[in-house]
Amino acid sequence: MTILLTIAIYFGILLLISWLTGRSGNDAFFRGNRQSPWYVVAFGMIGASLSGVTFVSVPGMVMTIDMTYMQMCMGFFFGYLLVAFVLLPLYYRYRLTSIYSYLGERLGKRSCKTGALFFLLSKFTGAAARLYLVCLILQQYVADDFGVPFTITVVAILLLIWFYTRRSGIRSLVWTDSLQTFALFAALVMILVRTCDLMGLGFGEAVSAVWNDTHSRIFEFSDINSRQHFLKQFFSGVFIVIVMTGLDQDMMQKNLTCKNLRDAQKDMCSYGILFIPANFLFLSLGVLVAMLYGKYGMTLPEASDNLLPGIIASGQMGNMVLVLFVVGIIASAFSSADSALTALTTSLCIDIFEVENPRSKFFKNAEKTRKWTHLTVIVVFVAFILGFKALNDTSVIDAIYTIAGYTYGPLLGLFAFGMFTHRMPRDRFVPFIAVASPLICYAIDFITTHTTGYRFGYELLMLNGLLTFMGLSLISRKG
Repeated sequence: MTILLTIAIYFGILLLISWLTGRSGNDAFFRGNRQSPWYVVAFGMIGASLSGVTFVSVPGMVMTIDMTYMQMCMGFFFGYLLVAFVLLPLYYRYRLTSIYSYLGERLGKRSCKTGALFFLLSKFTGAAARLYLVCLILQQYVADDFGVPFTITVVAILLLIWFYTRRSGIRSLVWTDSLQTFALFAALVMILVRTCDLMGLGFGEAVSAVWNDTHSRIFEFSDINSRQHFLKQFFSGVFIVIVMTGLDQDMMQKNLTCKNLRDAQKDMCSYGILFIPANFLFLSLGVLVAMLYGKYGMTLPEASDNLLPGIIASGQMGNMVLVLFVVGIIASAFSSADSALTALTTSLCIDIFEVENPRSKFFKNAEKTRKWTHLTVIVVFVAFILGFKALNDTSVIDAIYTIAGYTYGPLLGLFAFGMFTHRMPRDRFVPFIAVASPLICYAIDFITTHTTGYRFGYELLMLNGLLTFMGLSLISRKG
C-alpha cells in the first residue's frame, strides 16, 4: 500500500504541474509556444535520456563489462557539442517543428517521410524496450500482489501518461520532466547513501572501495576485437548521440521550445556535461551493490539487469529503499515515455499527415487530428511493448543500441547527405536506399562474424550511415 500511495501522490503532482503550465492548441503541444527556459529544458532532458533502463541496467553492467561504459559516455559529451553547434543552428534557421521537415526542404517529400518513418520505427522500438523493463519491475513489486495481468499494467501506465500530456504536450513536459529528473536523482543518492551505510563506509571509504574494486576498470585498449575497445566505444558514443539525440525528434523537440538558438545551445552543453557524472554514479552504485551481495553471502544474479532489483527484492536494504527504487523507476519511466509519445504524435501530425500544410486534408481539423493521433500512438505503443516482452533475450540497454544501429543509420546518412553535399537525389528512390542499407549491414555483420570472428559493435551505426550516404550519391545529380 505504501508504494501505491507513493505512486498516487507522485501522479497527483504531475497532474498539478500539467494543469498549471498547460495551454490549449497545437502550438503549445508541438512547440511549447517557444518560451521554455533553457535551464529547465537541460535539467529535464537528463531524466528523459537516462530512463528506467539506466536505473536498472547501468548498475548491472559492472558485472559483465566493468565500468567501460564510461568510454561511451565520454564520446557522448563530444556528440552533444556537435549537436549544439552543427545541428541546432540548422534547425533554428529553418524554424522547424519536426526536424524531418528539413529533409523535405532539402531532399524532397519522400525523403522527409522516409526519415520520419524510420524515426517512428526507432522510437516505438526503443521506447518500448525502455518501458518494458519498467513495467516488469512494477508488475513484480506492485501488480502481482493484486493479481493484475501484465497487459493491464502496461495499459494503465500509458493511460496515466496520456492523461497529463494530452492537452499541452511538450509545453507541460518541459516542467514535468524536471520534477521527474529531481525524483530520479533523489532516489539514486538516497539508495547510494543506504548502500554505504549497510557496508559501513563513509564517503571517502566508499570512493576508495569503488576505485580499488576489480570492476572499476574504465578503459580497454588491448583487445581490438572486443566490443568494449576504447575506439569502438568512444566513437560509437559520439555517433549515438548525433543520431539518438540530434536526429531524434523526441530529444530535439524540447530544445526547439527554447526562446532562441543561444539558449538551446546552453541547454545542450549543460546537459552534455551533467550526463557523464550521472552515469558514473549509476556504475558506482553497481560496484557497491555487488560488494553488498558478497557481504550477505548472496549469489550474484545471472542476468545483469537483476543486480540492483535482486538485492532490493531480498529485503536486505529495507522497505524504504524499495519505495525509493520504485519512485526512481516511475520517474525515469514517465520522463522517457511521455516525451516519446509526444514526439511520435508530433512527427505523425507534421510529417505524415501534414496538419500545418494548407493543402492537406487534415489542415482544417488539425487539433482534432492531433488528439486522435495521440490516443492512437498509445495503442500502438502497447503492442510494441508486449511484442518486445515476447522477443527480448538480451540486456535491454544493449538491445536498444543494437536496434538503433540499424534504424538510425539511414537517418544519419540522409542528414549528412543533405548537409555536406549540394547534390539532389532522385526522391522516389530514397526509400529503397534507406531500407537496403540496414539489410546490407546485417548481411555484412553476419558474414564477418562467421568468417573472421570479428563482431561489429555499436560502430555498425556508422557503417549503416555510410552505406546510405553512398547509395544516395549513386542516385543523385548536381543540385
